[in-house]
Amino acid sequence: KDVQKEREPHVYLSKEEVKEKIQSYNSSVTDKLKMTLNANGIYTGFIKVQMELCRPITVQSSQSQGRCAPSNNETAFYLPDGCVNTLHISSTNTVREVIEALLKKFFVVDNPAKFALYKRCHKEDQVYTCKLSDREHPLYLRLVAGPKTEMLSFVLREHETGEVMWEAFSIPELQNFLRILDKEENEQLQILKKRYAAYRDKLEEALGGVWKPG
Repeated sequence: KDVQKEREPHVYLSKEEVKEKIQSYNSSVTDKLKMTLNANGIYTGFIKVQMELCRPITVQSSQSQGRCAPSNNETAFYLPDGCVNTLHISSTNTVREVIEALLKKFFVVDNPAKFALYKRCHKEDQVYTCKLSDREHPLYLRLVAGPKTEMLSFVLREHETGEVMWEAFSIPELQNFLRILDKEENEQLQILKKRYAAYRDKLEEALGGVWKPG
């Protein structure tokens, strides 16, 4: 169960402290995704982001990549649960830049403002989830927590329902959402009808057995 946690304050590290932490981090890495410290003090590395999207995303077709595509070259679909993507970023990259890079990598044309990046921490058999502000630096959080995703992981979600910026959606996207909702409603209705029909058959069968002449 996810529990909201207060955002931890950012602790600024000296160049020597960053160097020591990167050495410690790299010595614990098991997947070869190490960090690199540059001469200017900026370091680069990798983060993994799990996609937990409930609403469909709009993807640009391969024929129209690199230019402004008309709506008939865009496809909306649900992303499979548990999809994890790896990004190579620097310590200067903000949460907003990470979201934009992640969407660009997979040719998602939805407005980045629709999405939020969360950090998920496991402590004392409890899961804490906190939405990151646009100006936070994910690679710094990764460095401080270490390479183990059990200690810290990143999750991309849509904004909560009450926070959705509906003005960021285009008219075709909103219309597509309505079509999907209608389809899901009809599917759920058919499931309920079948469930109650089966229940009714069992009741009638039971009643027939009770009132059957001996």
